[in-house]
Amino acid sequence: MEGNTNTNKEIGVEWRINMGDGTSRVLEAESRFGLQRFVSKVGGFFQRAWRLGVNEPKKSIHCVKVGLALSLVSLFYYMRPLCEGVGGNAMWAVMTVVVVFEYTVGATLCKCVNRATGTFLAGALGVGVHWVASQSGERFEPIILQLSVFLLATAATFSRFIPLIKARFDYGAMIFILTFSLISVSGYRVEKLFEMAHHRLSTIAIGTSICIITTILFCPVWAGTELHNLIRNNMDKLSDSLDGCVADYFSTDSETSDKTLKGYKSALNSKATEESLANFARWELAHGKFNFGHPWLEYVKVGASLRSCAYCIEALNGSMNSDAKVPDALKQHFGNFCVRLSNKSSAVMRELAVVMSSMKKPTRIDFMVEEMRNAVQELENALKSLSKQPILPAEAVTLVEVVPLVTVSSLLIEIAARTEKLAGAVKGAAEKAEFEVETAEEAKTGQSSKGGN
Repeated sequence: MEGNTNTNKEIGVEWRINMGDGTSRVLEAESRFGLQRFVSKVGGFFQRAWRLGVNEPKKSIHCVKVGLALSLVSLFYYMRPLCEGVGGNAMWAVMTVVVVFEYTVGATLCKCVNRATGTFLAGALGVGVHWVASQSGERFEPIILQLSVFLLATAATFSRFIPLIKARFDYGAMIFILTFSLISVSGYRVEKLFEMAHHRLSTIAIGTSICIITTILFCPVWAGTELHNLIRNNMDKLSDSLDGCVADYFSTDSETSDKTLKGYKSALNSKATEESLANFARWELAHGKFNFGHPWLEYVKVGASLRSCAYCIEALNGSMNSDAKVPDALKQHFGNFCVRLSNKSSAVMRELAVVMSSMKKPTRIDFMVEEMRNAVQELENALKSLSKQPILPAEAVTLVEVVPLVTVSSLLIEIAARTEKLAGAVKGAAEKAEFEVETAEEAKTGQSSKGGN
């Protein structure tokens, strides 16, 4: 390659490369603008990161809290008196902060308690087994140590398959295996085993204490509050999605957004999050309106009932998007019944969301459920009258045209039945959580606000 030349054209500049054989080759656009695309992608990444921080400030605050905790625990490594106080093993405290500091208070407490308990039990057993092995003579010492590692590691690993232990103490069992194996194996060569175990336990206590203090005192994110808000928001999204689907199907001028129509997916995809938050919430202290021992598992049941409704709404959305056409007269006749039932069902869901938000025992739910049952009865009577007195002449309506409308009606009836079960789950949670009784004035205010809407 001898050199580079450029040729001006009307549309811009064309870059060419002179080859050794006297020919020239146009420089590809990828080579010309590769750096620009790279810079553009980097800029786009930082823009998305900025939007994430602005839209979810709790996550940005969590990052600051992690940095603060690491800065505090690093003092034990930088300051000589503190470092010598823990035997020069201050780095274990730093590692503890890294592995146990989580987004929510409950998750951090869970990991801290598990790590401290697992380390203490493993350290105590490790020192005890080492003493027994040392008293057995040099010949049997390695045999006893190896046998103890095999038996306890096997038992601890098996315990991780037990559902109760796996849900709450899985991390502690893993730390127990790690610490016991470390102490048992290293104890065969290390003389001051008790001192090593003491230093390790001390550094872990320092790390976990800093994590607990930081996560509780500085802008705490409670797993219980997150679970409570998640259930309430899913109820609102489910009711909006139900209304949107039915209105979009029976009304020609409906402009429901796709985000609203697909709101039920939030409930479908939140099972793992709900179970995880409920597990961590059980570790938390009393906060806000939630006392210690709040029945968080009841929220999991409410979430399961929500998903049951969401599955039906998903099927309803699929049926409404089918290519089968229904006669306008038939669709208009059943539209009134279907829309009424949809409104009653979504109204019950919204009222349940208000109950969860205000933590007041439901007083109007029974009346609203009864109205929903009446709407179900009206739709069922309309379906029965279809076979006796057809809206259109028999020869003008085919089975293919009737089936989609019957399917939609049946799904709405099923949604109403599952909504009633959801109301029962919320009432059960309200009883066990000892929600306050709604006063007459609050009930009147709630009714007037609904009337205004």
